[in-house]
Amino acid sequence: MRQCNILLYAKSKERVNLLTNQHIDENPALFWDATYAIAMKLMEVHPALSPEDVGLNELKELVVNLPGFCDDPVLANEQILLDIQTVWYEEATAL
Repeated sequence: MRQCNILLYAKSKERVNLLTNQHIDENPALFWDATYAIAMKLMEVHPALSPEDVGLNELKELVVNLPGFCDDPVLANEQILLDIQTVWYEEATAL
């Protein structure tokens, strides 16, 4: 797994903020459960790609290689990938 250099700190017991060693808005940490953020980053990094032309294996590789992606690639399953692809499609066709 790629090292991500994340510093965790808590302002309260309920809230945990993630900070990277880069500017906070530049490449925020991405995890598999950040479906919308991943879809937006895919649109930003791969504007010429159409989500309907990307298979699930290719989608997994695209996500794992996104700037700021810090989760374990092994955790991806078909449902997570389909959710990402659905949000990506909905956002891409809404433009």
